[in-house]
Parts: sequence; C-alpha cells; structure tokens
Amino acid sequence: MDDADREFDELAALTGALLGALEALAFIGRRLNPPDLPALLAAVGAPEAGLAEHLQRAGGWQGPVAALRGPLEEAGQAVVSGFEALRAGVAAGDAREAFKALRHGPQALEALYPLAGLLPPVNRFFLEPGVRGDPRRQARFNAPAPHTGVMHAGGEPGARGAFSLYVPEYYAADRAWPLVVALHGGSGNGRAFLWSWLRAARSHGAIVVAPTALGQTWALSGPDLDTPNLAHIVSQIGARWNLDPGRLLLTGMSDGGTFSYVSGLEPGSPFTHLAPVAAAFHPMLAQMADADRLRGLPIHVAHGALDWMFQVEMARDAVRALEGAGAEVAYREIADLAHTYPVEMSAEILEWLELRPRPARG
Repeated sequence: MDDADREFDELAALTGALLGALEALAFIGRRLNPPDLPALLAAVGAPEAGLAEHLQRAGGWQGPVAALRGPLEEAGQAVVSGFEALRAGVAAGDAREAFKALRHGPQALEALYPLAGLLPPVNRFFLEPGVRGDPRRQARFNAPAPHTGVMHAGGEPGARGAFSLYVPEYYAADRAWPLVVALHGGSGNGRAFLWSWLRAARSHGAIVVAPTALGQTWALSGPDLDTPNLAHIVSQIGARWNLDPGRLLLTGMSDGGTFSYVSGLEPGSPFTHLAPVAAAFHPMLAQMADADRLRGLPIHVAHGALDWMFQVEMARDAVRALEGAGAEVAYREIADLAHTYPVEMSAEILEWLELRPRPARG
C-alpha cells in the first residue's frame, strides 16, 4: 500500500470516528439530566480516545487528503475537549460545567459542515436518518446555489443582536420557502443554536435564522428591544430570499420558547406559527393576548416530562389556556426529556408547519 492509499484509509477511519463521537456527544446532550450524567457517560464509553488517535495520525498527511485536515482537526479537537470537560464536570459533581461542556458540540459541527459537499459520509450525517439512504436528496448538495449554506450577519457570529442563518444549498427563487426563526435558551447564542435545526432544515427544505438576544437573555422583562430586532431580521431575509408568507415560524428553547409566546402573541407579530419548547408559561399570557391574534393561531408546544426547570404541568396549563382562547394547539409531551432541546422535534415541527399553512399577517 502506498502513502496515498494509506492516507485515504486513515481519512475514512478518522471521519467514521469523528461522526461516531459526535453522535455520542449528541446522545448525552439529548438525554441530559444531572442525576443521569455518570450513567450516560458510561453508556457511550470513551469515543474520544479512538478519535484522538486518528487525529494524531492525520498530522502526518502529505498527499491529497491533507487539504481536508484543517476542518477535521478543528471538529475533532472540539469533540475531544467536550468529552474532557464533561468528565471533569461529572468528577467534580458540577452539573453546570457539564452543561457548558456540550457547547463544544456546535463548535465541532460548524467546523465540520464545509466538508459535507466533499465527503459523502459527512453529507449523510447532516441529513435526517430517515432520508440518508435517498441518493436524490444527497445529490441536491453537489452544486450549491449562490448565497446558500451557513452564514452569519449583523455582527460577529454569536454577538448580541447578530444572527446566524442557513439557506438550503438547493434553494431556488421560483418557489416560496418556509422560514424558521429559532431562539436560543437563556445562556446560549444563535450561532450555536442554529445547529439544533440545520439537519431538519437541510432535509425538509426550510430557511432557518437563529438570532442572538440583544441582552443576556430575551426581553422577558423591561423594555422589549428584541421583538423589533426580530422583525427587522425577518424583513432582511425576506428582501433577499423568497419566503412563504403563510409559513413564518417563531420557535425557541427555554427562555427562547417563553419569548416566542411573549413576542409571538403580540397583535402585530409577523409570525404565522409558534412552537415553544421547554418554555415557561403563565395563563395571563393567554388572557392578555389579543383575541383576534389567538383565534385559530397554530401553536406547537413541546415539553419534557422530566423537565426540572419548568415543570411539565406548566406546559399542560399552557395548552389548556391557549385552546380555551381559540388557538389550534398541538402538544407533544416527551417522556424521557429533561430540560434540553430534543433535536428530533425540529423535523416534527417542520412537518407540522408544512401541513398548516396560514394567511400572511397583515
């Protein structure tokens, strides 16, 4: 075997180890509940150990595959760092550090994504599992249209008031595309939260924008500067890409989900659909909302039965209050979910959105 063949074999092995370790990190993130952390780490083993060995071999590449080393090393090191920080947090009994460790996951995904158009396994990884075997779906990414893919605007990526955006590479202006505005949780930012939606948007065909709040979290008290900023961002995107005026979704996780209620129930909101996830809710929100705004408004509520921050009864109260006010509510209570974002819900919410077009807001 010559050096080029060996390096191609090492590339395949490194890619497989990286994708497997990413899936293991996502497995923990999806099931993250502080008491369960030791068991979750035990269940996935130590995928970062094998990954680190493959990364070390990649350091010696000299042939054609060496051009791919940079993104693979950046993504791989982020995953290794994520597992190291997780283990340190568990050893110290510090759940906050464990939560922080998961921030390495989106960093790895962002570094890896540019290789999706070059490496078929990476392309499939960034698709929903149910469509990974469809060669036509995979082929749509072979010749990206201009001004598509992952982009950042409004300031430094993840900065206050800025936003991150994904436009499917097969975007065509001759059809109208649904828009998802996805709001991060209280300690997050749009740059990271975008990746909670990218796989679903890439598979189903939707534009996703993930803004970062102007303050430390969304304007849940005091002056509301975030709502006009969201409207401005939607206007900017609508001026550049062809949006479906009947499918403009405002969604969010935790504080972002709560703010999707607060902002999305405003009479002048441009959004046609709302989808709060793991959100706080007070019945006064429904009582104080404009009756015409709520009547017939499609709202998808998702909440974990194990949520330790906002108890699940809060979501049940929300459903009763919203239905009583005339909204069209879909409710998903997820038995094994604590207070974290269930990535599988992104595709389900997009399917719900597709089935319920609504007249554009006037």
